[in-house]
Amino acid sequence: MQTILDELDWRGLVVQTTGREALGTALADGPVSLYCGFDPTASSLHVGHLTQVLTMRRFQLAGHKPFALVGGATGLIGDPRMSGERVLNDESVIAGWVESLRGQISRFLDLEGEHGVQMVNNLDWIGQMSALHFLRDIGKHYRMGTMLAKETVARRLASDEGISYTEFSYQILQGLDYLELHRRHGVTLQYGGNDQWGNLLSGVDLIHKVEGHDAHALTTPLVTKADGTKFGKSEGGAVWLDPELTSPYAFHQFWLNAADADVMNYLRFFTFRDRDELAQLEEATLAEPHRRAAQKLLADDMTTLVHGQVATDQAAAAAAVLFGKGDVRALDEQTVRALAAELTTVDAAPATSIADAFVASGVLTSKSAVRRAGAEGSLSVNGEEIDADGAEAALESLALLPGRHVLLRRGRKAAAMVRVGS
Repeated sequence: MQTILDELDWRGLVVQTTGREALGTALADGPVSLYCGFDPTASSLHVGHLTQVLTMRRFQLAGHKPFALVGGATGLIGDPRMSGERVLNDESVIAGWVESLRGQISRFLDLEGEHGVQMVNNLDWIGQMSALHFLRDIGKHYRMGTMLAKETVARRLASDEGISYTEFSYQILQGLDYLELHRRHGVTLQYGGNDQWGNLLSGVDLIHKVEGHDAHALTTPLVTKADGTKFGKSEGGAVWLDPELTSPYAFHQFWLNAADADVMNYLRFFTFRDRDELAQLEEATLAEPHRRAAQKLLADDMTTLVHGQVATDQAAAAAAVLFGKGDVRALDEQTVRALAAELTTVDAAPATSIADAFVASGVLTSKSAVRRAGAEGSLSVNGEEIDADGAEAALESLALLPGRHVLLRRGRKAAAMVRVGS
C-alpha cells in the first residue's frame, strides 16, 4: 500500500529525513501531527512557498494533522541569509504581514474537521518568555560548536559583515518552536525547505534533550530551473500569490513559460494530478512538444488553484488578445492593466486624435503612415477596424476599456495601449 511518504518520494519532494524507516513507520501508523513554519518577510507569499503549502495539503489529505506556523516572533528576527543582515521591520508591519500570510495559507487547506489545519503564531510563546528563561531553560541545551558549524553562520562569520547575535540566535528560536508545538499539540514532524535542515535538526535535538522523546524532520527540495537559476524570480522580482503584486495574467504566463526540462517536475511538485495522468501527459508532450500541452495544463491548474477559474479564463483571454485573436472588451480592469504592462503604454489627453495616439505610442511613425494603414484596412481600435477617416476621431469619442484604456493595433503583431486622461 502506498503511503504519503511514497507519494512524496514519487513527486520528488523528499531530500533528507532524520530516518526514512522510522518516519515511514510513524506515518503509516498515523495520524501524525506535523508543522511547517512561514516567516512574514513580505505582505505575501510567493510561488516558492507553494512547495511547503501544498505539501501540507498532501499530508492533510493523507489523514495527518497539520499546524501552519506563521512566525510573528521569528519574523522580527530574521533567518540568516548568505548575503548579509536583514532589515528589521517594525512590529506593526510584521503583525500585518502575519495576518496576510495566515489568510493566504488557509485558502489552500481544510480548516475544519479532525484533520483541519490549525494556524499558530510563535509570538504567543516567544513573546511571553523572559531573557533569563530563554538562556537558562533553552540556551543551556545548545553547544556553540554545533551552532557555528551551520553553513550560513560559517559563511557569514567569514565575511566582512559578519553576523549579529540576533540572527545567530534564530536557530534556537526555531528549535523552541518545535519543542512548544510538541508539548502543546504532540507535534512529532517538522518539514521545510532543504536550506532549513540545520534549523529542523535544532528542534529535533532540543526535544530529545528536554523531553527525552524522538521527533522527525523532513526537507523538500529548493526548486530551481533546469539552468540553475532561482525558481519564481522574474526580471521584476518574485512571482507573488497576491493578485495586486502579480496579476493573474502574469502568474499564468509565468507557468506557461516553463521550460520543457522543468515542466514535468513542476507538475509533480505543485499539482494534484496523479501518476498515470502525468505519465500520459509526459508521453504526449515528448511526442508533440510544440503544442506545449504540459505547460498549458500547469498554467491553468496553478492559476485556478491560486486565483480561481474566472481568473484563469481572463488570463487565457488576455493572451489571445495579445496575439490579435481575442476580444479585448471581454477583459476586466485588472486583466486590462496586466495586458497594458505587457505592451508599450502611453498617456494621452481625451481630445487627442486616434491618429496622434498611434504615432505617440510608436505603433506607426507618422500621421501619413496612419492614413495609409487605415486605407489598407490594417488598423483597429479596441478590436474594431477603423479607416483613415475614423483615425481622425478623438479618443474621448470611443467606448473606453476598463481603467480608461484603449488598445491600438496594426495587424496582429504591432500593438500598444493608451491611458486616456480623465
